[in-house]
Amino acid sequence: MKIKVFQWMLAVLLTLSLAACGADKHVVKEKDIVSADQTITLEVLNPKVEISTQFEQMAREYEKENPNVKLNVLTFGGGANYLVELKARFAANKGPDIFPNGGYEEAVMWKRYLEDLSDQPWVKNTYDAALEPMRLDGKIYGMPINFEGYGFIYNKDLFAKAGIDTPPKTFTGLKAAVEKLHSAGITPFAVGYSDSWFFVLLLNIAFAQQDDPDAFIHGLKEGTETIVGNKKFEDVIRMLDLTVQYGNKDYLTTDYNTEVELFATGKAAILKQGNWVQSKIDQITPNMNIGFLPMPINDDAGNDALPIGVSNNWAVNKASSPEKKKEAKKFLNWMVSSEQGKTFMKEQFQFISAFKNIETERSGALVNDLIRYNDENKTLSWNWFKFPTRVREELGYVMQAYVGDQFSRDQLLQKLQKLWEQSEKP
Repeated sequence: MKIKVFQWMLAVLLTLSLAACGADKHVVKEKDIVSADQTITLEVLNPKVEISTQFEQMAREYEKENPNVKLNVLTFGGGANYLVELKARFAANKGPDIFPNGGYEEAVMWKRYLEDLSDQPWVKNTYDAALEPMRLDGKIYGMPINFEGYGFIYNKDLFAKAGIDTPPKTFTGLKAAVEKLHSAGITPFAVGYSDSWFFVLLLNIAFAQQDDPDAFIHGLKEGTETIVGNKKFEDVIRMLDLTVQYGNKDYLTTDYNTEVELFATGKAAILKQGNWVQSKIDQITPNMNIGFLPMPINDDAGNDALPIGVSNNWAVNKASSPEKKKEAKKFLNWMVSSEQGKTFMKEQFQFISAFKNIETERSGALVNDLIRYNDENKTLSWNWFKFPTRVREELGYVMQAYVGDQFSRDQLLQKLQKLWEQSEKP
């Protein structure tokens, strides 16, 4: 009897075991189904602080069309260095799925994290010049965000009030205009030097005015060219001094937002920024009568030009999961191919389009001036993404110390030269 009971119990246990195995298989399949339907969360680091609200709105619209995707947008810019944030996140193995990359030297530095995007549909609709920063070994590793340009933005009404009829295009003309503004009781420059990033754009004028900027940068790396003794750099520092002399007195504690507000409220006549400030100016003073002036460092004819280039690029994190990379690429394509995405690019972001299939909104005065300068072939190159990383990260702080009267003009040029010399050492 005991044997029969034991055999019965053994049979039951065996049946339960087989049932459990079947249940396990069923559970695994259900898990697979759930996994396929679950929400995929993408982290996006947006470097364009001026469109942070609009970008968030676009992300929400994408989520409505793709309910299985959640976009967590982190905006990091407007004086904040997104590279510092990126380095910290990647060091902690928490790199965002979509992140900005400036291209050239920055693309080389981050290449191991860059997904190859050469086969993406948007590539064929992109202007060739916009692809160059992220082209490595014949492959494309980033999608351009847009074209941008910068210079001196001026208040035409305040210029007229000071009796300035002709917009200056030389350093001599700029100095004369600034003195007229000052004599009329108008603060010439809105200056915010508590943020160091614009010094890179300012110094770029000296690089862009070299006979061959790329050759000059290569020469600095090789030690065959120098900043010390180069007249273009002496000239650009002289222009910097002019902004300090005729700017708001608290320039060392004035940041990007305050600087723009000073200009947009009519408290200063000239703002050293790019077309990216158009939306912020419009929010403060709609339909403001403004335009672009070149940033003339001397009286040469080549000063009548504006620096125009690709602002930044969207990169996809190569280390993200295959599912996330697939969705990240899908989102980037949606942004520049869907009617919803293209509307945001044109009307909400007011971008100068890097894509043949997206028109540029030309209602803004700053965009119109940039396009006019481009059509007249009066443009200067963007070169800072070609600098060694250490140079680009530190030269702003060196120049910030200079405007804080910590050393002389000659010492500044020597320190800038030393940055290049030290950058190539292991």
